[in-house]
Amino acid sequence: MLHGPTKAIIACGKFDSNMSDAIVTRFAPSPTGFLHIGGARTALFNWLYARGRGGKMLLRIEDTDRERSTEAAIDAILDGLSWLGLAWDGEPIYQFKRAPRHAEVAHQLLAQGRAYYCYASQQELEAMREQARRENRPMRYDGRWRDRDPREAPPSVKPVIRLKAPTDGETVIDDQVQGRVVWQNKDLDDLVLLRSDGTPTYMLAVVVDDHDMGVTHIIRGDDHLTNGARQKQIYDALGWAVPAMAHIPLIHGPDGAKLSKRHGALGIDAYRAMGYLPAALRNYLVRLGWSHGDQEFFSTDDMIAVFDLPQIGRSPARFDFAKLESINGHYIRHTADPELLAAVDAILPHIAGGAGIASKLTPAVREKILLAMPGLKERAKTLLELLEGARFIFDERPIEVEEKAAALLTSDARGLLAELADDLKSLDRWSAETTEQAVRAFAERTGRKLGAVAQPLRVALTGRTTSPGIFDVLAVLGREDSLLRIQDQVAERRVLTGS
Repeated sequence: MLHGPTKAIIACGKFDSNMSDAIVTRFAPSPTGFLHIGGARTALFNWLYARGRGGKMLLRIEDTDRERSTEAAIDAILDGLSWLGLAWDGEPIYQFKRAPRHAEVAHQLLAQGRAYYCYASQQELEAMREQARRENRPMRYDGRWRDRDPREAPPSVKPVIRLKAPTDGETVIDDQVQGRVVWQNKDLDDLVLLRSDGTPTYMLAVVVDDHDMGVTHIIRGDDHLTNGARQKQIYDALGWAVPAMAHIPLIHGPDGAKLSKRHGALGIDAYRAMGYLPAALRNYLVRLGWSHGDQEFFSTDDMIAVFDLPQIGRSPARFDFAKLESINGHYIRHTADPELLAAVDAILPHIAGGAGIASKLTPAVREKILLAMPGLKERAKTLLELLEGARFIFDERPIEVEEKAAALLTSDARGLLAELADDLKSLDRWSAETTEQAVRAFAERTGRKLGAVAQPLRVALTGRTTSPGIFDVLAVLGREDSLLRIQDQVAERRVLTGS
């Protein structure tokens, strides 16, 4: 027979409660917006800590803000975690569905004398706020209904339930990142547990859910540190064991200011669309505020093996796009070519014009891209740069020539290409080696430096001044396509000169 917390969880979230002595972490986002970079790092730290100790990371959607929580945001969170490779254990728990359990605990505290009905009116509360403003101090409820007989309650006020918090002594958290943190209880008031409409507050819901889910370690941003003190008071009132806590510093921009969109406070879906690899982003995020000696690059197994909470610094980490690009470039260079092509396929639905590009990636084109991949990935820091570098392969003829590159296609250069094409046509075998021999021989015979021949040839073949090695380009495009692209530029010369 199911009873108590386990029954409540299974009824509201298909939760596996068989986790007696295991490490259990949780990631608990609010679905009021996208999964931002700070949330992704928090999820990663929870995931690594649990995986490295044979434990579980649970996912709880804190959707109690009904006006701002959306299905689209929930989908974005689930999709973002999946793309990052951060698999949670079991089904997601939806906090709103557990409101009856939260209310049950509030009334349990009420019955035990650990909480009380508060009938303070909105006017009274506003007067307390105004006095706090005048005295330049935080607003604290003054406890006027703490020991008052509820029979004195005004009939027009629906009460809230407040925690009967300790009024003297200290509340202490031995935080695994911040160290020992102490609050004087006189500075913490009797917080609301259940609103007048019967809905639970965030503070109560989090404590009840973490307890019922068997959470052993709470790893979250240090903006929740004071919440930790208040939540510990609820744990103590209920006689429940307090999970270990680790409050990690927030992420700032490179200028030290709070992270904003101009710094990179974007949704994880934006990083995917910008062409970052999940493994690279994981590697970058784990190094934001955490270190393991001087090691910079970590495989997933490395991270799981060595990640620990005491190695997290207490100062805010600084987000740096240049560093992220550098790490991503490293991962691109060290990723197998077929995997990179699959990664390109995966981002096409998320970028402008992706559907049109996908339609051009025929089996023959894909084969050419794989042939060009060694040269392409040496120059790319993102998948978008990789895709842009490969554009010469799938662009339709006549290819568009960039403005800067067009300046190299003078009438003389186009005439040179016409002569070179005759030499290339005569090749018995077409490869990077044979075309290189032919181009070098042509340059020597006509008294030109190799660059004077190779650059106009590069523009004719790719439409730009930079590309993989020109002889690799010739090999990738093949004889027919290469000669046709050269011919397009030769024909353009005839149009311009009338010859």
